[in-house]
Amino acid sequence: MLPASRLMRLLGRAPDEWTIDDLVALFDDQRLRLVSLLHVGGDGWLKTLDFVPRDRAHVREILAFGERADGSSLFGAHGVAVTASDVVLRPRLSTAFLDPFARVPTLAVLCGHDGRDGAPLPESPDTIVRRASARVSAEAGVELLALGEVEYFLGKRPGDGDVYGSAERGYHASSPFVFGEELRRRALVLLAETGVPVKYGHSEVGYIEPGDGDERIWEQHEVELALQPLPDAADAVVLAQWLLRNLAHERGFRCRFDPILRQGHAGSGLHVHLAPRVAGTFRSVAGPSGALATEAAWLVAGLVTSAPALMAFGNRVPSSFVRLQQAKEAPSRVSWGRYNRKALVRIPIVARDDQGRAVGPETVEFRLPDGSAHPHLLLAGIAQSMLAGRGVVSDDLLARTAVGESDEASPPVPRSFAEVAEGLRQRRGVLEAGGVFPPHVIDRFLQVLDPNA
Repeated sequence: MLPASRLMRLLGRAPDEWTIDDLVALFDDQRLRLVSLLHVGGDGWLKTLDFVPRDRAHVREILAFGERADGSSLFGAHGVAVTASDVVLRPRLSTAFLDPFARVPTLAVLCGHDGRDGAPLPESPDTIVRRASARVSAEAGVELLALGEVEYFLGKRPGDGDVYGSAERGYHASSPFVFGEELRRRALVLLAETGVPVKYGHSEVGYIEPGDGDERIWEQHEVELALQPLPDAADAVVLAQWLLRNLAHERGFRCRFDPILRQGHAGSGLHVHLAPRVAGTFRSVAGPSGALATEAAWLVAGLVTSAPALMAFGNRVPSSFVRLQQAKEAPSRVSWGRYNRKALVRIPIVARDDQGRAVGPETVEFRLPDGSAHPHLLLAGIAQSMLAGRGVVSDDLLARTAVGESDEASPPVPRSFAEVAEGLRQRRGVLEAGGVFPPHVIDRFLQVLDPNA
């Protein structure tokens, strides 16, 4: 059953080697009936355009050229007007997979977006994160990799066979004390089958008993994905959320990624682990002393100086502020530190071998975002912030923002959308640098965040 990706087993080659001929032959050999073009809209959710190919030539045409769509419906909130709204979905063959939920056998392929001029659409989240990733590589010589910790709640009505958990004590709980274990394990397998690399999964702290007019039991789980280049890492989060929603729907559960389901209980973050890589070597920690590598220092400096602006993409609903103000393993202040789970930026430990060498990449963990995040825009903003961090990083900045004994040593994170908007105004130049975020996209976000400004 290895490699984990089903299409890699069927085609016998790595995804970046797949051709249109490969996928047309696969369509025929596997007796598939539909081609589904998947893509990410301005709202961060997965969109679908389906085809029933008439013959092999039609399959080839779809995979080679894609299809037009209404950009004003997809990206109207980002400034694509009705009067000039045509966009083209452009399939990326390396992302193809067999849809595990389709009753009719279906080949699914992720797409980017082109404008009427044939160039990548500036307002597309896919375009924005790809430009940000390319800019880090071109200007800093760094390949920035990322992974998301996808936390979620499953809700079901209680039954006689339930063995109840306990509030805030669900971390790493096992069946029968969690009802969502089988679904989570199925999700891990299906993600791997669709080509999304996964690190691990487990039950999380949150557990909410029925009450306050809600008759469901809610328990929290997490799927941690594997490190990938920024555009792939963003796609992986969207696919994981899509897959978890579908699995919950099949079983009659509810699946929610809300920052807070009920006040006073643990919320769902979307912690992002980041790993700068230079010439094939990861550069988060330098040497046995555990000091920050230069590239990691840029990243920490960028995150602590741009955190309020990044909340425009990473903390997008009112309950985002409740999660942060509760400070239940969520950052309430702009700070960084080693191992501290209340820090906004954390340097976690990694497993080591007998010689003390890390057995996996050491990472910089950004703990501010939550389940409402738009992963493509968030990761693009992080990349832009890292580049800006090169110009501001200093021993003084790192010392001033380090976690101290007193919480008062660091400024609080924004507590309203108006404060997020002010942070975005101050740092919009960082985001727009290099043509990554179009200015009119930032304008639209400011209008939504602070309509009375």
